[in-house]
Amino acid sequence: MNFTEWEPVYEAILADFGFGREADENARDVLSPFATPFDLTRFDSFSDATVAVAGAGPSLDADLDRAAAADVVVAASTAADVLRDADIAVDLMVTDLDKNPETAVELTHEGVPVAAHAHGDNVPAVREWLPRFDADHVLATTQAAPVDAVVNYGGFTDGDRAAFLADEFGAGELVFVGWDFDDPQVDEMKAQKLRWAERLLRWLEVRREEQFDVLDGRRDGIPPLP
Repeated sequence: MNFTEWEPVYEAILADFGFGREADENARDVLSPFATPFDLTRFDSFSDATVAVAGAGPSLDADLDRAAAADVVVAASTAADVLRDADIAVDLMVTDLDKNPETAVELTHEGVPVAAHAHGDNVPAVREWLPRFDADHVLATTQAAPVDAVVNYGGFTDGDRAAFLADEFGAGELVFVGWDFDDPQVDEMKAQKLRWAERLLRWLEVRREEQFDVLDGRRDGIPPLP
């Protein structure tokens, strides 16, 4: 995914939420000094592998066996804690630092890559937590235009961004665990983000010429992207 492909979708997301592009760009620029060029060959294990993309939904506990059976596991946000508590190794954590930044710090010091994301309203968290990371194991990401060592491979929420990262690194098959698009416990903002995650996964499966089981029974109701 290059930014030229991503930008029209990104602009539609900004418009839908009423977010400002400048705030994302500022967050990216705050993150940039903490970013170092990442050796992407570290993700060679993704190539042609079955990659479990673990969301942090309530169904994750019931999906742990499927996660354990995958070749590679990418964990979004607090899914990393659930997986680690179940003795399932996490190969990449994807986070915007909003819930469990301590886990992300710990993983980097264990040598596990963490995709740390900056966006318009998490600048304080970036400033507080990025100095604590082991920079050698941080993949810095933005949803705005990439600069320097800060990359953008697509995705908006931690969960769908995890899927886009897995795709970028050559995953052979994506399986989805812990995804709950209709979670009644989330607030309206989170529900709106889940609707976008659904739309983005639909886009990704079309790009990959693959069908994700997490979208079975839902495709007809997913609006097309611009």
